[in-house]
Order: sequence, then structure tokens, then C-alpha cells
Amino acid sequence: MSEPQKRAEAIVDLAAIRHNVATLRTRLSSAQLMTVVKADGYGHGMVPVARAARQAGADWIGAAVLEEALDLRAAGDTGPIFCWLTTPGEPLEQAIAAGIDLSAGAPWEIDELAAGVTDRPARVHLKIDTGMSRGGAVPEEWPTLVKAALKEVRAGRIEITGIWSHLSSSDEPKSAANEAQVATFASAVDVAESLGVAPALRHLANSGGTLALPETHFDLVRPGIATYGLSPFGHALPSSELGLRPAMTLRARFAMVKRVPAGAGVSYGLTWTAPKPSTLGLIPLGYGDGLPRHASNGAPVQVAGERHTIVGRICMDQCMVNLGDDEAAAGDEVILFGPGDHGEPTADDWADAAGTINYEIVTRLGARVPRRYVNEETG
Repeated sequence: MSEPQKRAEAIVDLAAIRHNVATLRTRLSSAQLMTVVKADGYGHGMVPVARAARQAGADWIGAAVLEEALDLRAAGDTGPIFCWLTTPGEPLEQAIAAGIDLSAGAPWEIDELAAGVTDRPARVHLKIDTGMSRGGAVPEEWPTLVKAALKEVRAGRIEITGIWSHLSSSDEPKSAANEAQVATFASAVDVAESLGVAPALRHLANSGGTLALPETHFDLVRPGIATYGLSPFGHALPSSELGLRPAMTLRARFAMVKRVPAGAGVSYGLTWTAPKPSTLGLIPLGYGDGLPRHASNGAPVQVAGERHTIVGRICMDQCMVNLGDDEAAAGDEVILFGPGDHGEPTADDWADAAGTINYEIVTRLGARVPRRYVNEETG
């Protein structure tokens, strides 16, 4: 009996993940590498990506929120893990007991970390706000944070294992913001060291910094989107020129193909009208699966090796493609995006159609779309 056919699937090439991690490592001199797998591995699957990254030599795994970090431990990852986004009252004691490194950018976080200690000190990376105005202590409050941490170090409740921050503009390597952030970061490290902190790790670089700003590497880099083979610089410096391989292909099968007359309106609001008799294919994916509705009337797909365009508004569960006079049938494959090796659209093409970034295209792909992993390594 033949295998049942899937409505749609996202194929994730773990060999591409391993290749990208290895490629990113070639950009480093002595810095360690942290593979960021937040948001379910940018939609690719957190645990399989983390496992592939470890196989390729990732020193650290980065998770944004506590449940991600704990799930990695539960899945058997015993290596260094860093988690940086917590809110008051979360079960920090579980992460501390699991040996997960945590972030603190305000004195209240130091207090909660100290309170969560049982039989081992909390491993803490202090965060300085170097100009992004997101998490971390602003330079004026930085000494207060450092002193609060040192108080708990003396009490044996925490270890300061790192100092870190995040780049706001590394996707624009020539932006003056990058130089300013590096200077602020270096100054914060100097202040901390003058107060008695000897951090093992200083880290600032994300994907853009890893690829284009070696002065941001310090002791550790934290590439995210580049791990998945997508460029943080978009079309200005595409993946192929960076030696990266996109890891995800999203494909579906037509649920229906029909011929409509000239003048037929398509989908909600009838925002597209067939200019002549046309063949339409119904793709059983929509914004409920993560397709951006803003890509209506413009997103590209590939059918039988030819590019076609989504027409009409993308609905919750489905969307339509204009095939013109090309022949197709229900059950035929349609590729929404992939690496682009065979002329198929890419995540960057969908990002252009939606007025967004490639990060969002892959990350927002919903749980209703099954992931299938290829090129897994065992052992």
C-alpha cells in the first residue's frame, strides 16, 4: 500500500544546517559559536536543528525563553545553553538546577536568580544596553547592576560567566550604530572589570556581526538566521554569496484546479479579476499556516518548473495561483519557496512580496504544516 500523501509539508535539510554552522565557524578566529534556536529553530524545529548544530561543532545553543531552554535539556542536550528572556516569577530554579546560563539586565533579575539557587550557583551573563534600548542596563545604571551581581557572587549564589549585548544595525555593516555599540560595550566591560568582574565570555555579534563585523566577535558569536541559510542582508548580499544554503523548502499539493472565464473575481473582496480565461490552482495553505496575508496578489510559487503568482487575497486555510493556460491537476506539487537551486522562489522572494524580512517568512510557519527532516546524522 502506498504512503498517504500530505496536504503540505516543510522539508528541512539538516545537512544544510550543518554546512551553515561549519561555514560560520570559518569566519571566526578564536571566538566560540552559539547557534540560536529560538522560536522553534526559526520555524525549522528547535531540537533537530540544535542536534545538527552540535554535530557541526556549535559550542553553545541559544534559546530566548525558559521553556525552550528546558525543553532542550529534556531532549537530551547536555552542552552549554544560554537563555536570555525571563519575566518576574518564572521558575528560574529549574533552569539553574539544569545548568542553563541565564541573563540579567536589571537588579531585580539578580535578586530572582539568587532566590532560585538551591545546590549550585546560578550562571549569569550581565547584559548592557549598548544602544538598542531593548533589554539590559543603560550605561548610567550599569555599575549598579554589576555591584548587585558581585554581592551575590560573594554570597556564593551566582557566578558571572559573561557580559553581553545585542547589535541593532548589523544588517547594515556600514552603519555608524555598529561602531558606537562596540565602543559602549567595550567601555562596559572595562567598568565591570574595574569593579572586580572577570567574565569568561564577552559576546555581542548576531548573524550580521558574525558575517561582516569581525570587531564584534569578542569571545563568542550568536548567529541565528544565518544558521538556516538565509542572509541577514537580504538581496544586498544573498545567501549564495555568503556560502550559506537555505535549509527549508515549503511545498503543497493542489486541492483543486479549475478553469474560470474572463472577468471572474478571486477570493475575498474580489481583489483580482481574471483578464482572460484562466486556470486557477487552489493551494491548501493560508495565513493560518503562516503565509503572510500581505503577500496576496504577488507572492510567487513554482509549478512544474514554471513560476506563477498568487492571486486574490490569501485566506486562512487556502490561496489561489494563476496558472494562465498551463495544465495542472489536483494533487500536483506546488513549491512555495526553497533554496532557489532549481528556479523556485525563495523566502526572500516571499519577504519582498509581503514587505517583510526572510526571518518572518520561515519563523511564522505554523504547527499545522508538518516538518520532514532529511539528511539526518545518527549517533
